[in-house]
Amino acid sequence: MRRLLLAAALLIPVVSLGFANSGQDRVGVGTDIVIADGESAGDIACAFCTVRVHGDVRGDIATFLGTVTVDAGRNISGDIASLGGDLVMGEDASVGGDVAIAAGETKMASGAAIRGEETVLPGRIWLLLPVAPFLILAGVIWLIVYVVRRNRYQFPAYPGGRGF
Repeated sequence: MRRLLLAAALLIPVVSLGFANSGQDRVGVGTDIVIADGESAGDIACAFCTVRVHGDVRGDIATFLGTVTVDAGRNISGDIASLGGDLVMGEDASVGGDVAIAAGETKMASGAAIRGEETVLPGRIWLLLPVAPFLILAGVIWLIVYVVRRNRYQFPAYPGGRGF
């Protein structure tokens, strides 16, 4: 049994290296991601930042509260998913996959194209969607605390009636 666990512990990192493509993938939290002119990138994930594409992207782009800006004539081969951000495309820029934007907009110059499906839910109210379960849970907890406190404490009786 120990040999099997030891073999698995040694093989898992070796096998996972074949799936890793970290040299071209980018991740940013709070810092902008810039793909320079002549540079190529894989998948991009960004939270609270802006992705500026001056080169080419061969993977997907996912942003949370961040804008994706694509220069004129540049290409994004994969999909774009954004929550709370905009997609700004220059002239003759293209997206090879699908675009899904919630709580944002697409601003496309002439000649810009999205080859896949485009789904845009404008309006910032969509930002409440990920936190809606937590808001409902907080409301239920508040209601339970309110009912327990109301039934737990005896309110003083006013002399001569109801108090008015």
